[in-house]
Amino acid sequence: MQRSSVNKVILVGHIGNKPEGRYTPSGTSTASFSIATNETWYDSEKEKKEKTEWHNIVAWNKLADFTTEYLQKGQLVYVEGRLQTRTYNDKDEVQHRVTEVIAGTITPLEWKSAGKKDNGSAEKPVSEKVSEPTGDEDLPF
Repeated sequence: MQRSSVNKVILVGHIGNKPEGRYTPSGTSTASFSIATNETWYDSEKEKKEKTEWHNIVAWNKLADFTTEYLQKGQLVYVEGRLQTRTYNDKDEVQHRVTEVIAGTITPLEWKSAGKKDNGSAEKPVSEKVSEPTGDEDLPF
């Protein structure tokens, strides 16, 4: 029997809507957004087929702050994290189950300006990486 397991997700896709930031009652920041990944293939009749899959992303703490401040709708991002499934009841007491990616790393692969309609690759660095805090922020190195 295998003793260890792995729960790791790596996605590269475009952000569906501006990330929505919130705070928990205890003051912890969180952000949620969706990203789209696309798949293209040709069927047996050589017709091009496309499928878009939507993924719900949740970020916490400093990563959530970065997400709400710098990420824009349509931006291409690299997301690394783990899958988590939760259930909740809606207003009609119907139980729903949702699977989310809890982000550990979010790296913008292009930058979008709020007022421009360009491809987004501009003056800012292409690979700014922000990870979940490890608790070692006070270390001098």
